Amino acid sequence: MSGETNLTKLIASMAPTLTENEYVFGILDNIDYTQLALLNPIGTFQEKEGLTIIVAKHKADEFNIAYSGVFKCITLNVHSSLDAVGLTAAVSNKLTQSNISANVVAAYYHDHVFIASKDAEKALAELNDLVQHGIED
Repeated sequence: MSGETNLTKLIASMAPTLTENEYVFGILDNIDYTQLALLNPIGTFQEKEGLTIIVAKHKADEFNIAYSGVFKCITLNVHSSLDAVGLTAAVSNKLTQSNISANVVAAYYHDHVFIASKDAEKALAELNDLVQHGIED
């Protein structure tokens, strides 16, 4: 199943949902796969400086992983194609209008938007407004 590429359809059907969990972005300089398995990250990305992990805040605290922000995740519940053009920009532009920072992770089926916990409810409302009204010219 390949996913949707039409931007109008993607926005109209993205059905954003906010998770209750809080997440942090941390870095592992030396990868210990036993520790990594115990951390149970929801995302990783290898950078030259180390392995970036997205992990539940309580796990980072438990393992003394340093972080600087606490985030909630809004999942866009539309199966967006990895070839789709404009969804990330539309979401980012909408949130920018309310001065909300967004860290977007595109996974195979859905896009996940990490928002500072303090802005999460407002961001969800903004994205639901985008669903209702589409992209304004």
